[in-house]
Amino acid sequence: MVNDDMNALCAAHPGELYAFATLPLSAPASEVVAEIERLRGLECVRGVIMGTSGLGKGLDDEALAPVWTALEKAQLLILLHPHYGLPDLVFGPRAHEYGHVLPLALGFPLETTIAFTRMYLSGVFEAFPALKVLVAHSGGAVPFLAGRIESCVKHERAFRDAEGKERERRGIWEVLRKNVWLDAVIYSDVGLKAAVDAVGTGRVLFGTDHPFFPPLEDAEVEWASVRMNVEAVRGAFGDDEEGARRVLGGNAVELLKL
Repeated sequence: MVNDDMNALCAAHPGELYAFATLPLSAPASEVVAEIERLRGLECVRGVIMGTSGLGKGLDDEALAPVWTALEKAQLLILLHPHYGLPDLVFGPRAHEYGHVLPLALGFPLETTIAFTRMYLSGVFEAFPALKVLVAHSGGAVPFLAGRIESCVKHERAFRDAEGKERERRGIWEVLRKNVWLDAVIYSDVGLKAAVDAVGTGRVLFGTDHPFFPPLEDAEVEWASVRMNVEAVRGAFGDDEEGARRVLGGNAVELLKL
Protein backbone atom coordinates (compact mmCIF):
# COMPACT_ATOMS: atom_id res chain seq x y z
CA MET A 1 0.00 0.00 0.00
CA VAL A 2 1.16 3.52 -0.70
CA ASN A 3 0.98 4.55 2.96
CA ASP A 4 3.18 1.66 4.02
CA ASP A 5 5.66 2.45 1.27
CA MET A 6 5.82 6.12 2.28
CA ASN A 7 6.28 5.19 5.93
CA ALA A 8 9.07 2.76 5.05
CA LEU A 9 10.82 5.37 2.91
CA CYS A 10 10.69 7.90 5.73
CA ALA A 11 11.78 5.34 8.32
CA ALA A 12 14.91 4.74 6.26
CA HIS A 13 15.85 8.37 6.98
CA PRO A 14 15.01 8.76 10.68
CA GLY A 15 14.52 12.31 11.83
CA GLU A 16 14.67 13.66 8.27
CA LEU A 17 11.53 12.56 6.42
CA TYR A 18 7.88 12.38 7.50
CA ALA A 19 4.71 11.81 5.51
CA PHE A 20 1.07 12.71 5.06
CA ALA A 21 -0.97 9.62 4.30
CA THR A 22 -3.65 9.17 1.67
CA LEU A 23 -7.14 7.83 2.35
CA PRO A 24 -9.21 5.48 0.14
CA LEU A 25 -11.98 8.04 -0.32
CA SER A 26 -13.54 6.16 -3.22
CA ALA A 27 -14.25 3.27 -0.83
CA PRO A 28 -17.08 3.06 1.72
CA ALA A 29 -16.63 5.28 4.78
CA SER A 30 -16.07 2.21 6.96
CA GLU A 31 -12.92 1.35 5.01
CA VAL A 32 -11.69 4.93 5.26
CA VAL A 33 -12.16 4.81 9.04
CA ALA A 34 -10.30 1.50 9.24
CA GLU A 35 -7.33 3.00 7.38
CA ILE A 36 -7.30 6.05 9.66
CA GLU A 37 -7.14 3.76 12.70
CA ARG A 38 -4.34 1.76 11.08
CA LEU A 39 -2.33 4.90 10.35
CA ARG A 40 -1.81 5.48 14.06
CA GLY A 41 0.65 2.61 13.97
CA LEU A 42 2.81 4.12 11.22
CA GLU A 43 5.55 6.01 13.05
CA CYS A 44 6.42 8.51 10.32
CA VAL A 45 2.87 9.54 9.39
CA ARG A 46 1.95 13.00 10.68
CA GLY A 47 -1.43 13.50 9.08
CA VAL A 48 -3.55 12.83 6.02
CA ILE A 49 -3.97 14.74 2.79
CA MET A 50 -7.47 15.29 1.44
CA GLY A 51 -8.85 16.89 -1.67
CA THR A 52 -11.92 19.08 -1.80
CA SER A 53 -14.41 16.48 -3.02
CA GLY A 54 -14.34 14.20 0.04
CA LEU A 55 -16.29 11.04 -0.75
CA GLY A 56 -17.47 12.67 -3.98
CA LYS A 57 -19.97 15.26 -2.77
CA GLY A 58 -17.72 17.81 -1.08
CA LEU A 59 -16.54 18.34 2.46
CA ASP A 60 -19.99 19.29 3.76
CA ASP A 61 -21.26 15.79 2.97
CA GLU A 62 -22.95 14.27 6.03
CA ALA A 63 -21.56 10.87 5.03
CA LEU A 64 -18.12 12.14 6.09
CA ALA A 65 -19.14 12.23 9.76
CA PRO A 66 -17.48 8.90 10.67
CA VAL A 67 -14.34 10.00 8.85
CA TRP A 68 -14.20 13.27 10.81
CA THR A 69 -14.84 11.32 14.01
CA ALA A 70 -11.95 8.97 13.31
CA LEU A 71 -9.56 11.77 12.37
CA GLU A 72 -10.49 13.74 15.47
CA LYS A 73 -10.02 10.70 17.69
CA ALA A 74 -6.66 9.86 16.10
CA GLN A 75 -5.59 13.52 16.37
CA LEU A 76 -4.38 13.39 12.79
CA LEU A 77 -3.87 16.68 10.99
CA ILE A 78 -5.79 17.06 7.72
CA LEU A 79 -3.88 18.77 4.90
CA LEU A 80 -6.61 20.21 2.71
CA HIS A 81 -5.25 20.58 -0.82
CA PRO A 82 -7.15 21.27 -4.07
CA HIS A 83 -6.67 19.68 -7.47
CA TYR A 84 -8.38 21.18 -10.53
CA GLY A 85 -11.80 21.03 -8.90
CA LEU A 86 -13.30 24.05 -10.65
CA PRO A 87 -14.88 23.58 -14.08
CA ASP A 88 -12.85 24.80 -17.05
CA LEU A 89 -15.80 27.01 -18.02
CA VAL A 90 -14.98 29.53 -15.28
CA PHE A 91 -11.62 30.31 -16.91
CA GLY A 92 -13.12 31.27 -20.26
CA PRO A 93 -12.59 30.17 -23.85
CA ARG A 94 -9.07 31.60 -24.05
CA ALA A 95 -7.74 29.83 -20.96
CA HIS A 96 -5.52 27.57 -23.06
CA GLU A 97 -3.54 30.63 -24.11
CA TYR A 98 -2.48 31.26 -20.52
CA GLY A 99 -1.10 27.82 -19.71
CA HIS A 100 -1.66 26.78 -16.12
CA VAL A 101 -1.75 30.30 -14.68
CA LEU A 102 -5.51 30.60 -14.15
CA PRO A 103 -6.10 27.18 -12.54
CA LEU A 104 -2.95 27.28 -10.41
CA ALA A 105 -2.91 30.94 -9.35
CA LEU A 106 -6.67 31.38 -8.95
CA GLY A 107 -8.43 28.05 -9.36
CA PHE A 108 -6.60 26.17 -6.62
CA PRO A 109 -7.03 28.89 -3.94
CA LEU A 110 -10.68 29.49 -4.86
CA GLU A 111 -11.42 25.76 -4.83
CA THR A 112 -9.91 25.61 -1.35
CA THR A 113 -11.86 28.66 -0.20
CA ILE A 114 -15.17 27.15 -1.27
CA ALA A 115 -14.40 23.73 0.19
CA PHE A 116 -13.36 25.09 3.58
CA THR A 117 -16.33 27.45 3.74
CA ARG A 118 -18.69 24.57 3.01
CA MET A 119 -17.14 22.69 5.93
CA TYR A 120 -17.70 25.68 8.16
CA LEU A 121 -21.26 26.41 7.07
CA SER A 122 -22.34 22.79 7.44
CA GLY A 123 -21.31 22.72 11.08
CA VAL A 124 -18.33 20.37 10.80
CA PHE A 125 -16.39 22.37 13.39
CA GLU A 126 -19.35 22.41 15.78
CA ALA A 127 -19.73 18.63 15.57
CA PHE A 128 -15.98 17.97 15.67
CA PRO A 129 -14.47 20.80 17.72
CA ALA A 130 -11.03 19.18 18.01
CA LEU A 131 -10.58 18.60 14.26
CA LYS A 132 -7.26 19.96 12.98
CA VAL A 133 -6.97 21.26 9.41
CA LEU A 134 -3.94 22.64 7.59
CA VAL A 135 -5.30 24.61 4.64
CA ALA A 136 -3.07 24.92 1.59
CA HIS A 137 -2.08 28.12 -0.20
CA SER A 138 -2.46 30.25 2.93
CA GLY A 139 -6.14 29.38 3.10
CA GLY A 140 -6.95 30.64 -0.37
CA ALA A 141 -9.13 33.73 -0.01
CA VAL A 142 -10.42 32.78 3.45
CA PRO A 143 -8.16 35.21 5.38
CA PHE A 144 -9.40 38.07 3.17
CA LEU A 145 -13.05 37.02 3.10
CA ALA A 146 -13.65 35.65 6.61
CA GLY A 147 -15.30 38.90 7.68
CA ARG A 148 -17.58 38.81 4.66
CA ILE A 149 -18.47 35.18 5.38
CA GLU A 150 -19.27 36.12 8.98
CA SER A 151 -21.49 38.99 7.86
CA CYS A 152 -23.37 36.88 5.34
CA VAL A 153 -24.03 34.20 7.95
CA LYS A 154 -25.41 36.79 10.37
CA HIS A 155 -27.77 38.16 7.72
CA GLU A 156 -28.84 34.83 6.22
CA ARG A 157 -32.31 33.58 7.24
CA ALA A 158 -31.21 29.99 6.64
CA PHE A 159 -29.08 30.29 9.78
CA ARG A 160 -31.93 31.56 11.97
CA ASP A 161 -34.54 29.61 13.91
CA ALA A 162 -38.31 29.67 13.44
CA GLU A 163 -38.52 32.82 15.58
CA GLY A 164 -35.95 34.60 13.44
CA LYS A 165 -33.21 34.45 16.05
CA GLU A 166 -29.67 33.65 14.99
CA ARG A 167 -28.72 30.09 15.87
CA GLU A 168 -25.70 29.75 18.10
CA ARG A 169 -22.64 28.66 16.19
CA ARG A 170 -18.91 29.07 16.43
CA GLY A 171 -17.69 32.19 14.67
CA ILE A 172 -15.39 31.74 11.72
CA TRP A 173 -12.59 33.68 13.42
CA GLU A 174 -12.74 31.31 16.39
CA VAL A 175 -12.52 28.30 14.06
CA LEU A 176 -9.58 29.83 12.21
CA ARG A 177 -7.68 30.44 15.43
CA LYS A 178 -8.44 27.12 17.13
CA ASN A 179 -8.86 24.49 14.40
CA VAL A 180 -6.91 25.81 11.44
CA TRP A 181 -3.30 26.15 10.37
CA LEU A 182 -2.23 27.70 7.06
CA ASP A 183 0.80 27.07 4.90
CA ALA A 184 2.87 30.00 3.69
CA VAL A 185 2.83 29.15 -0.01
CA ILE A 186 1.53 32.56 -1.06
CA TYR A 187 4.67 34.18 -2.60
CA SER A 188 4.18 37.68 -1.19
CA ASP A 189 4.35 39.42 2.16
CA VAL A 190 0.90 40.97 1.54
CA GLY A 191 -0.84 37.61 1.40
CA LEU A 192 1.28 36.18 4.20
CA LYS A 193 0.40 39.06 6.52
CA ALA A 194 -3.28 38.30 5.93
CA ALA A 195 -2.69 34.64 6.78
CA VAL A 196 -0.87 35.53 9.99
CA ASP A 197 -3.55 38.05 10.95
CA ALA A 198 -6.22 35.40 10.42
CA VAL A 199 -4.79 32.52 12.42
CA GLY A 200 -1.80 33.90 14.35
CA THR A 201 1.96 33.61 13.97
CA GLY A 202 2.05 30.20 15.61
CA ARG A 203 -0.30 28.64 13.07
CA VAL A 204 1.43 29.42 9.76
CA LEU A 205 3.90 26.88 8.32
CA PHE A 206 6.50 27.47 5.65
CA GLY A 207 6.06 25.54 2.42
CA THR A 208 6.99 25.53 -1.25
CA ASP A 209 5.66 24.10 -4.51
CA HIS A 210 8.71 21.85 -4.81
CA PRO A 211 9.21 19.82 -6.98
CA PHE A 212 7.01 21.93 -9.25
CA PHE A 213 8.12 25.32 -10.62
CA PRO A 214 11.77 24.30 -11.14
CA PRO A 215 14.33 26.73 -12.58
CA LEU A 216 13.62 27.44 -16.24
CA GLU A 217 17.11 28.57 -17.16
CA ASP A 218 19.97 26.05 -17.37
CA ALA A 219 22.32 28.33 -15.44
CA GLU A 220 19.80 28.99 -12.68
CA VAL A 221 20.58 27.01 -9.53
CA GLU A 222 18.31 28.56 -6.92
CA TRP A 223 14.61 27.78 -7.20
CA ALA A 224 12.66 31.03 -7.49
CA SER A 225 9.59 29.32 -6.02
CA VAL A 226 11.53 28.65 -2.81
CA ARG A 227 13.29 32.01 -2.69
CA MET A 228 10.05 33.98 -3.18
CA ASN A 229 8.36 32.28 -0.24
CA VAL A 230 11.36 32.83 2.01
CA GLU A 231 11.44 36.50 0.99
CA ALA A 232 7.71 36.77 1.69
CA VAL A 233 8.23 35.52 5.23
CA ARG A 234 11.18 37.84 5.82
CA GLY A 235 9.26 40.77 4.37
CA ALA A 236 6.12 40.09 6.39
CA PHE A 237 7.95 39.89 9.72
CA GLY A 238 10.59 42.55 9.21
CA ASP A 239 12.59 42.88 12.43
CA ASP A 240 10.55 40.17 14.17
CA GLU A 241 13.15 37.42 13.79
CA GLU A 242 11.37 35.11 16.20
CA GLY A 243 8.13 35.30 14.21
CA ALA A 244 9.99 34.52 11.00
CA ARG A 245 11.83 31.64 12.67
CA ARG A 246 8.56 30.10 13.80
CA VAL A 247 7.00 30.26 10.35
CA LEU A 248 10.17 29.06 8.60
CA GLY A 249 10.28 25.88 10.67
CA GLY A 250 9.52 26.22 14.35
CA ASN A 251 5.76 25.90 13.97
CA ALA A 252 6.08 22.75 11.87
CA VAL A 253 8.42 21.15 14.41
CA GLU A 254 5.91 21.83 17.17
CA LEU A 255 2.72 20.89 15.31
CA LEU A 256 4.04 17.79 13.57
CA LYS A 257 6.24 16.64 16.45
CA LEU A 258 9.33 16.49 14.26
